[in-house]
Amino acid sequence: MTNTLTLQDKVAFIQGGSRGIGAAVAKRLAREGAAVALTYSQSPDAAQAVVQSIEAAGGRALAIKADSADADAIRGAIRQAAEAFGRLDILVNNAGVLAIAPIEEFALEDLDRTLAINVRSVVIASQEAALHMGNGGRIIQIGSTNADRMPFAGGAVYAMSKSALVGLTKGLARDLGPRGITVNNVQPGPVDTDMNPANSDFAESLKQLMAVGRYGQVEEIASFVAYLSGPEAGYITGANLLIDGGFSA
Repeated sequence: MTNTLTLQDKVAFIQGGSRGIGAAVAKRLAREGAAVALTYSQSPDAAQAVVQSIEAAGGRALAIKADSADADAIRGAIRQAAEAFGRLDILVNNAGVLAIAPIEEFALEDLDRTLAINVRSVVIASQEAALHMGNGGRIIQIGSTNADRMPFAGGAVYAMSKSALVGLTKGLARDLGPRGITVNNVQPGPVDTDMNPANSDFAESLKQLMAVGRYGQVEEIASFVAYLSGPEAGYITGANLLIDGGFSA
């Protein structure tokens, strides 16, 4: 690692970093020089694989088991990361769940879990992280283009949960702005992950709605997060930023 790296000596905490976008973000921030702590709930092998990949490239990483529906687990994981690496500079709230069903059939337990992980955990993690961050920190939510556009049936609750991050981001930017802490919401469109693979029949229907006609790659989202985490993005805050291949165009 050299001093030319944009995140040299920074510490990042990624809520939900064992797979997909979260894993790509962890690796990219580490590549830029950050020490990275990431949480997982049910994928210890995947989480350790991310850690090993980062360490093999000369970086520092730590995987922490923490269910994002558990407030005490989130707070404890952030404290553990800050203690392990001596500080906290960047929080990426990536944990999320997706439940699709017609509203007449949407189960109450799915509603509660969606709100607990997609919304409540973001508030709790941001609250705890703010206690450990110095001036100039970064909080980045991983939202969704579905906050702006929901073109298929069954996604009302998911869209609602991601829309909540729009207002939360603006409010947190006001709360934390005096400390130089920026808060932004990255809103990906369809991205090729195991939860939403680019080679499915469902994916083919979504590609027709996109200006570029293809799914995004996790590395493309990670590069955007890395920019927002860095020194050049210090004047961007309270923003809800689409990276969706023209899905909402």
